[in-house]
Amino acid sequence: MKIDLNCDMGESFGTYKLGNDAEMMRIITSANIACGFHAGGPKVMSSTVSLAAQSGVAVGAHPGYPDLNGFGRRDMALDAEEIEAMLLYQIGALAAFTKANGVELVHVKVHGALYNRAAIDPDCAAAIAKAVARFSKSLILVGLAGSEMIRAGEQAGLRTANEGFPDRIYLPDGCLMPRSQADAVIESPERVAQNALRLASEGVRIEKGGSVQYLPVDTLCLHGDNITAVSNAKLVAKVLADAGIELHALT
Repeated sequence: MKIDLNCDMGESFGTYKLGNDAEMMRIITSANIACGFHAGGPKVMSSTVSLAAQSGVAVGAHPGYPDLNGFGRRDMALDAEEIEAMLLYQIGALAAFTKANGVELVHVKVHGALYNRAAIDPDCAAAIAKAVARFSKSLILVGLAGSEMIRAGEQAGLRTANEGFPDRIYLPDGCLMPRSQADAVIESPERVAQNALRLASEGVRIEKGGSVQYLPVDTLCLHGDNITAVSNAKLVAKVLADAGIELHALT
């Protein structure tokens, strides 16, 4: 069995450093690199793509709302045309750095509040999928397992990847618990590793209409801004390997 292990990266900005990208790159198989709107910037994007290329890690674009102050975690009332243009702008920016470094842009995964909106809003999801498909239908669209984002990607003729979150608490409907609620983010490496094994083996548990179903997961996400991110990644990799599950990029 194989599964991708991804991480949101390149989220430093100016003199502010966030996450230990160099250490995480040694463990993960895919990097979602911020495109300058919620975090990052030209210099950070360049260095992070270069680091991924040196580490043999697959590169994906990680676009978000234009919200540096709120780290892209505040929802914004944008129409479909604005969302589509915003996505094209950010994907194109990161693609310049992948081309300059001689690596392929493999996937797109939107960030924060935009990700959560696209999971439940068909119009938002369709605008994102349309932007990705217009840029290149060879890109893989990553979204919350079983969400509107996955459905929109499939309808747009894109390959999709269902994502699971070992370091987050889920609601019964399969959505992520809002970060505003206590304990929404898991910091214990042991709990994160066990969640990763469960998600990889069983999928995401959904309770609907009195019944339970499990949605398969193609890729696991570890948040680089989690204070125990490196410890989480190391233990997740070990627990999965011990279970005979190989880490392999979406490519």
